Amino acid sequence: MHLDEILRTAYELDASDVHLVAGQPPMVRVHTVIRPLDHDVLDADTLERALNSILNEKQMETFRSAQDLDFSYEVPSLGRYRVNAHRMRNGIGLALRTVKSKVPQLGDLNLPEVISRLTFLPRGLVLVTGDTGSGKSTTLAAMIQAMNERYRKHIITLEDPVEYVFDSDKCLIEQRELGADMPTFASGLKHALRQDPDIVLVGEMRDLDTAALAISAAETGHLVFSTLHTVNASQTVERIIDMYPSGQQNQIRSMLSNTLQAVISQTLFSRIDQPGMVPAIEILLCTPAVRNIIREARTFEIPNVIETSRQLGMNSLDNAISELYFNGFISRDDAVAQAAYPEKLEQMLAA
Repeated sequence: MHLDEILRTAYELDASDVHLVAGQPPMVRVHTVIRPLDHDVLDADTLERALNSILNEKQMETFRSAQDLDFSYEVPSLGRYRVNAHRMRNGIGLALRTVKSKVPQLGDLNLPEVISRLTFLPRGLVLVTGDTGSGKSTTLAAMIQAMNERYRKHIITLEDPVEYVFDSDKCLIEQRELGADMPTFASGLKHALRQDPDIVLVGEMRDLDTAALAISAAETGHLVFSTLHTVNASQTVERIIDMYPSGQQNQIRSMLSNTLQAVISQTLFSRIDQPGMVPAIEILLCTPAVRNIIREARTFEIPNVIETSRQLGMNSLDNAISELYFNGFISRDDAVAQAAYPEKLEQMLAA
């Protein structure tokens, strides 16, 4: 088995993910559906050799001790891949996610215009949330690139692993990878704040230390972007507050209400009008009313504020889904299946 040949076949199929598992042929995900390639069944020895061929000695040592490893892999003329290698019952498994080599333009991603406006913010915290594979990294990369083409600023990204590779245009961009360039996101962020950044991208707010540093960085005048695995705006706010001990939650509500600028929550759908995917986007913008809601622990009111503030650019997930359906982009079944309130959405679609 030659790994690059499998990846080339996956590339030609426009696959987002490739799965190599002992006892199975190579499997690919194309527009959310898993399918096998026309290839021999893989065995454990073949996968072991394939992994050895793409890891350096330090990475092999980490894999042997931890039995799991995240890293990036690049194939000239094809692109970059975010890779997870792991031990399983009968050998090694590899999961490779495609990272497009060209950083996309915001205007090519079917995103609401208000997201472009967020790239003009001078400071604060912007969160892009959603399930794994919902396009968070792509949206953030497009936002960073928009600022790279416009400003003369210093951008630092902290990623796990580095996905899109940026060329410094008007901005100076430094990209650091978890494991290779820094031990933890919190450590990388702590030191990044001493490196004179204007804009910081934190790959994920995984823990209390990282969240606290990200909020502090936004509070001290930096523009900070990060992600969370939450499905809507109110859940995002609650998740951050719940990271803190109960005795500190009032304080963090106050800090978050002052620093949070927007929450972008993404859900991806398979298109029915043409091959490809399209996002439904919930958007929360932090108006004075929203800041009061966060400060006073009334996050349950956030969905109502979003519904009544569409003229400002806010939008709920179900409204975004209904727009995709009425524009002929997605099926009714998919729309209802991923709705926040399925029964309510069914009524909207039937109206």
